[in-house]
Amino acid sequence: FCPLFSILDKTELKRSRVPGVMVTQYVEELPPGSTTPDFIRKPIALTIQEGKLAYFKAVVSGYPVPDVSWARNKGDISNSTKYVSRFDEKNEEYILEIPNVDSDQADTYKCFAINPFGKAVCTAALNVIEGREFMKVAKRKEKQWKEGEIDPRFWEVLLSAPKKDYERICQEFGVTDFRWMLRKLNQKKKEREAEQSKKIHSLKQIEVKTDGTAEFELDMKLKDLNSKILLFKDGEMLDYGDGTNEATKHNMQKFGETYLFSIRDVSPEDAGIYQVDVEEVNMFSTSLVLPDVEFNTTLKDTKVIEGRDAVFECALSDPVPQITWCANDISVEHGKKYNITVSEDKHVHKLAVKNCTEEDKGVYTAIAGLRSSQGTLNVEEKFTYSMPVSKTLDFQASPKFIVPLKRHAAPPGYECYMSCAVTGNPTPHITWYHNNVSLNTNPNYYITNVCGVCSLLILRVGPKDMGEYKVVAESPLGYDECSTKLIVKGMSSILILINLFWLKF
Repeated sequence: FCPLFSILDKTELKRSRVPGVMVTQYVEELPPGSTTPDFIRKPIALTIQEGKLAYFKAVVSGYPVPDVSWARNKGDISNSTKYVSRFDEKNEEYILEIPNVDSDQADTYKCFAINPFGKAVCTAALNVIEGREFMKVAKRKEKQWKEGEIDPRFWEVLLSAPKKDYERICQEFGVTDFRWMLRKLNQKKKEREAEQSKKIHSLKQIEVKTDGTAEFELDMKLKDLNSKILLFKDGEMLDYGDGTNEATKHNMQKFGETYLFSIRDVSPEDAGIYQVDVEEVNMFSTSLVLPDVEFNTTLKDTKVIEGRDAVFECALSDPVPQITWCANDISVEHGKKYNITVSEDKHVHKLAVKNCTEEDKGVYTAIAGLRSSQGTLNVEEKFTYSMPVSKTLDFQASPKFIVPLKRHAAPPGYECYMSCAVTGNPTPHITWYHNNVSLNTNPNYYITNVCGVCSLLILRVGPKDMGEYKVVAESPLGYDECSTKLIVKGMSSILILINLFWLKF
C-alpha cells in the first residue's frame, strides 16, 4: 500500500460485525466514501478425511476493494499444485482450495483483507483424519427395522419437536397417515414421560447461532451426579469436551441443572440427528438440518420511528420451511413481539418487529443452513416540538368513492356502460373485477380512468357477463371499493325454464 501509511503508527483496532475477526484501521479519519476492510462471511473450520477436497470461503467488504490473501501458521501455500486461490465472481467469494488434502496440511489458516486504510484478519482450522485413523466408533444400540416399517429415527425426532414441525417431519420420513401418527406419538410420549419426568424439566431444540456454532440445551435433575451422559450423532457416540478447549468440536457445559451442548464451527457434515442418553435411557433427540441454500436477496438496514413496526425480508435460492432469526445474537420466536412469516413457495422469509422501542435497536440476523445475512435496525424517537398554533394544508387523502356504481340491466347483444367516481391523493390505482376475477388485462372490456372517473364498457352483453362487478381503489394511504350487479334481461326466465325442465325429467 501507499508508503505514507507505513510510517503512521496511529493504528486503531475496530470491532467487526462478525465474531472472530480482527480489524485494524491505519488512519484516524477515513476519507469520505472510504471504509476499512471487514468480513461479511468468514471461512469456517473444517474436519475432513485425507485425500478429499478441502476449501475455505470468505466474503469481504471495504472501499477501495481490498486485496485478499491466504496463509498458514506452519508453512507456506506457494505450491500451486497443493493450494489454489481463486475468486468466484457470481457469489463474490474468495476461495482457497486444497485438493487431495494430506495430513501434513492440517494447520490453522489465515485470511487477510487489506486496502490502503486498514486490514481485516480471521483464522480457520483444518483438521485431517488419516485413512488408518478412520476407525470404528461406539454405536448406539438400535433396533433394526425392516423395509416398509417406519425408521425409528422418525419417532426420536418427533418426540422432541414442536407441533408446528410435525407436518414437515412426516414429509421428510415419508409418513402420510397423520391420524395414525398422532395416536402412536401420544402412546410413545406417555412411555417417554414416565422415564423423563424423573429427570428433565425443560429443553430447547438445536439451532445455529450467529458465531457459527450450534447449540441445544435441557434441564435435568439427576439423582446420581455420577451418571454417564452420552451424546450420539446418527447413532454414533461422540466424545465431547467441557468448552474450555477451543479445538474441541463437541462440548457440554453444566450451569446448575442446565446442560448446554454445542457444536463448534458447524459444517455440512454436522447435519444429522443428535441424541442425549443418561445411562441406558434416551432423554432427548433433535435434528440439525443444514439446507444448501444461498441468499438471493439479503437483509437491508431499516430505520423506523418509535412505536411503528419494522420488517426484515430475505429470499432464498431454494425452498426452506423455516430459518433462524436472531436479534443481537439472541434467537427470537413468533409471538407478541415478533411476527415470523414464510411465503407459500418457502422462498421468502420475513421478520416483523412490532411496536419498536429503543431496546429493539441492533443487528438482526437471518440464518439458513450455513449462510447468514444481517441488517441493522435503527429506532428514532418520536419528533415532538412546540410551536405557535398554525394550520398546514395536507392535500393527501386515502381513496374514497364519491359516486358509486349503479345497478344495470341490459338486453343480450346491447352495450352496457358502467361508471363511478373516486378521489384520493396520490392518485389511486384502479382495478376492475367480475365475480372476483381481474378485468384489467381482459381485451373484451374497454376500461378508462380519466380525472377520477372510472368507466367500463361492454360492447355486446352476453350471458357470461352476468354477475357482480367491483372496482377497487388502492394507494399507500388506504383502500376503498364499490360494487354492483349486472342482470342480462331475459336470462333469468330462461334459467328458470331450464331448471323446471330438468326437474320434470
